[in-house]
Amino acid sequence: MTKVPSLNYDEIVRALERGGWTEVRQRGGHIRLHKRLGEETLKITVPAHKPVKRSTLSHIIKQARLDVEAFIKLF
Repeated sequence: MTKVPSLNYDEIVRALERGGWTEVRQRGGHIRLHKRLGEETLKITVPAHKPVKRSTLSHIIKQARLDVEAFIKLF
């Protein structure tokens, strides 16, 4: 099993955008991303931290319905 990397928020947002996510807004220190899957809209909030905690990134990856290997391939 691959370990969750330690990344800055801008790297995470760029990787998710490559995976089809769209940045909807930024409010304060949080960036909101959306992705349509059929009838469903997935929503993720990425904190604007340098670096984002690994545990937080792990939750973001799960909310994006990805595994760590698939997320790393988006780089």
